[in-house]
Amino acid sequence: MQDKVIIITGASSGIGLACAREFAQRGAKVTLAARSANKLDEIKNELSAKGLNVICIKTDVSIEKDCEHLINETLKAFGKIDILINNAGISMRALFNDVDLKVIKQLMDVNFWGMVYCTKYALPHILNQKGSVVGISSIGGYVGLPARTGYCASKFAIHGFLEALRIENLKTGLHVLIAAPGFTASNVRKSALTADGSNQGETPRKEEKMMKAEEVAIHLAKAIDKRKSTLILTFLEGKFTVFLKKFAPGLLRKLSYNHMAKEPNSPFK
Repeated sequence: MQDKVIIITGASSGIGLACAREFAQRGAKVTLAARSANKLDEIKNELSAKGLNVICIKTDVSIEKDCEHLINETLKAFGKIDILINNAGISMRALFNDVDLKVIKQLMDVNFWGMVYCTKYALPHILNQKGSVVGISSIGGYVGLPARTGYCASKFAIHGFLEALRIENLKTGLHVLIAAPGFTASNVRKSALTADGSNQGETPRKEEKMMKAEEVAIHLAKAIDKRKSTLILTFLEGKFTVFLKKFAPGLLRKLSYNHMAKEPNSPFK
């Protein structure tokens, strides 16, 4: 990744922050994008103090003009774009019967449209470098998860978009990676939206037992370097789940229901 120019959305925490640290340490020039300018400034100070080359752009990916600005500022600073990491995303936990439709729209605006906007404006420049477009998806992009209808819808949409983009560019040299990290220790569950759109606040899962964001960043770096098309992490809640979806979908539905129903304060039993 030496001297590669990489844009990372959702870079203020979790997988995005871990990627920022990992890729910058590997010699990349990194643009960090997130909604919180204060958090971005803290991260920039941390990485700059180590002599790493980063810039920060306050960005709400659900706003098209913000995404266009992000790409333009990166080009002004570094003159090219090699890799786009579409990582910004939010989750939810509520039954569809109970959820306000504004929650579904918000999830699509951030998770799906945020990726579309950034990819649209970055793509011509990435094509010039025969670079990479990466979508940070989820196991929720492979299987439907109860109480996460909007989240899964956005992730399934990401898969369809990126698979079509990959095929369109079979002869251009573009690399497209769909990455499903599985359950990863991060703030995404704490900020997950409930039925009325408020933040969940407390995670329903044991974060300490999950894969660390730093591990995910290392796997992502290797997958980009090898130009893999897909990356599915963790065995039981990742690879095995996708296997069951193909060969035993009825069993998977029952297992998913029972597994999610055991969460503290689950909206269904």
